[in-house]
Amino acid sequence: MARFTAIAADQANGATAQVYAGIKQALGKVPNAYAALGTLAPQALTAILSADKILASGPLSKADQETVKLAISELAGCDYCVAAHSMVGKMAGLSPDTLRQIRQGNATGDAKRDVLVRFVRGLALNPGTVPEEDVQALQAVGYSGEEIVHIGLAISVITFTNVFNRINDTVVDFPVPQ
Repeated sequence: MARFTAIAADQANGATAQVYAGIKQALGKVPNAYAALGTLAPQALTAILSADKILASGPLSKADQETVKLAISELAGCDYCVAAHSMVGKMAGLSPDTLRQIRQGNATGDAKRDVLVRFVRGLALNPGTVPEEDVQALQAVGYSGEEIVHIGLAISVITFTNVFNRINDTVVDFPVPQ
């Protein structure tokens, strides 16, 4: 059971209702994590959704965004985000086996994706400045400077969501990943 009570989408009013309406239009429903955030801090939810819009219109593919979000969520131990981004990753074209390999930090068979996973995991697990060779490895497989900025943005967005869901113990309303 979640620690914070969320207002149901059909009972929301004011700023929360406006945010929920946009989510419902885009996703068909208001997921539990968004409902809790919208209830407690609609401006924080709006900020996260705005950052996701920037990611969606940026140069990083949806599959790469989901790779980043899934790898970080697994390391954070956020069962909610692992389930959500496994489902969205599948919708973005990642196979169940690839999703499993990303979660485990294993090779996926896609050299570019594997460099991305190693980079993201290294960044999450090692404090301090990122080694030059890690950035060069991303560039060597074709990631531009702008894409690398968007990798950082994706990490920032999912880190906030991971932290909130871990605090809230948000009830997972996505299929459990295979």
